[in-house]
Amino acid sequence: MLNWKGFFYAIITSATFGLIPLFTLPLLQAGMNIPSILFYRFFIAVLMLGGVAFFTRRSLCVTRAELAALAGLSLLYVGSAFFLFASYRYLASGIATTMMFLYPVFVALIMIYVFKERNSVWTMLAIGLAVAGVAMLSWNGEAGGVSVRGILLAVLSGLSYGIYIVAVNKSSVREMPSGKLTFYVFLFTALFIGAGAIGRDALQTVSGWKSDLNLTLLALIPTVISNLTLVWAIKSIGSTFCSVLGAMEPVTAMLVGVWVFQEPFTRSTAWGVGLIIVAVTLVVLSPALEKGYRTGKFLYITKVKGIHPNILPYH
Repeated sequence: MLNWKGFFYAIITSATFGLIPLFTLPLLQAGMNIPSILFYRFFIAVLMLGGVAFFTRRSLCVTRAELAALAGLSLLYVGSAFFLFASYRYLASGIATTMMFLYPVFVALIMIYVFKERNSVWTMLAIGLAVAGVAMLSWNGEAGGVSVRGILLAVLSGLSYGIYIVAVNKSSVREMPSGKLTFYVFLFTALFIGAGAIGRDALQTVSGWKSDLNLTLLALIPTVISNLTLVWAIKSIGSTFCSVLGAMEPVTAMLVGVWVFQEPFTRSTAWGVGLIIVAVTLVVLSPALEKGYRTGKFLYITKVKGIHPNILPYH
């Protein structure tokens, strides 16, 4: 019997993450710089997650060694977040989010070529489709809301996130509960970005209630809510199904970009998005496809390309 509640949580997770442009683009248009947006986003999110931990009486205690590991890992998270937001200046937000969605492909490549994980025809097919998808998204040039600089930034965001996932999986905090891990990664991300912005005298104050509202919603919906529902979804249906349903992320972002911000949407854009979604789905399902359908249906698979279920991406 399918756990429909788990599927609902997984869809909420991916759909809420896809709403990042809805709250970010108005802030950029209002003149707020990227470091300031990221600092306020993660600082507010830390306060919210801390409140959840307090009221649910969940411990946030960590050792010094774990703290050092979390601080180092958060630097990769900083890079991913910064590159994604920077790509919004040059690329339609839906396309940028789709490019970032390539991170499972990068995880697969790292696991194959760095850690010598067994390759499969499904993974190679997925990589080919991903390359074709990026090419299709780039086909229309500036007319399609695409620039080379924007593509590079968005792909770097996905690459940084893929390295982050693998790094967490290989670190001493691999077995740490995802809620605690998320809290500290967000905390160090806010501290590093804030320190860098203050050092360059680039941390802006928030002006106007609209910016206050957008920052609060940015921290709440595609940061805190997406993380909490992901944890619930993994417990209900497993990490593989969660990853597959993550295809809602670029779809949601694309719809927001087209309907709210009137971003261009062409036939090649549709093909590119579709190819990337298929590629990522193949990467996620490749272990199951290799083994075949032994029982005629998917069971709860708790590993995707060697990634521990507690460390599934939580955006």
